[in-house]
Amino acid sequence: MKQIHVKNTVCARLPNRHGEFLLYYYENDFDGKEHLALVKGKVQGRSHVPVRLHSECLTGDVFGSKRCDCGEQLEEALHLIGQSEYGVLLYLRQEGRGIGLFKKLLAYNLQDQGLDTVDANLQLGHEADERDYRIAALILKDLGVRSVRLITNNPHKIEELEQYGICVTERIPIEVDHNLENREYLRTKAERMAHLLSLKKGGESV
Repeated sequence: MKQIHVKNTVCARLPNRHGEFLLYYYENDFDGKEHLALVKGKVQGRSHVPVRLHSECLTGDVFGSKRCDCGEQLEEALHLIGQSEYGVLLYLRQEGRGIGLFKKLLAYNLQDQGLDTVDANLQLGHEADERDYRIAALILKDLGVRSVRLITNNPHKIEELEQYGICVTERIPIEVDHNLENREYLRTKAERMAHLLSLKKGGESV
């Protein structure tokens, strides 16, 4: 396997409504994309650091799409980290589970024709999930994080981080409210992608 390198080329202070953060800009020689680390407090040499691996979702994170739960998960993760003494949110440029924005929008149209998110990706010639967390592991190592409490419902993220040398000491669930537009999306996550979801929120089943 080719050795991959990441490099932090700039870091800037980024206060937001969740607290005081530093924003690290990382370049790499694997995918050529710019990945970001939003860091609260001092994480160098720390263990059990709350960490969220958040894959870019322009439609949910920026435009508030109701087709997914990404924007709400981003806010909830920042809230959880903001309440902690220290923590890290990695913003990974893996739009559409790694297939890119253009293909993601094509997948939306297939979903409107009745396919679920998995089958839509497959029909477009892609895997159900093409994300890769090697760069995330390298960034965490560069930040000096010794072990993490991973904020996720996705066991695959835990498996990949551990495969790439990051010790995951705990999983922190991050289940947010559902709506009429994303109920099937969430059900597909649970039933076909093994996400650890209760499919209940606010007393109502998905």
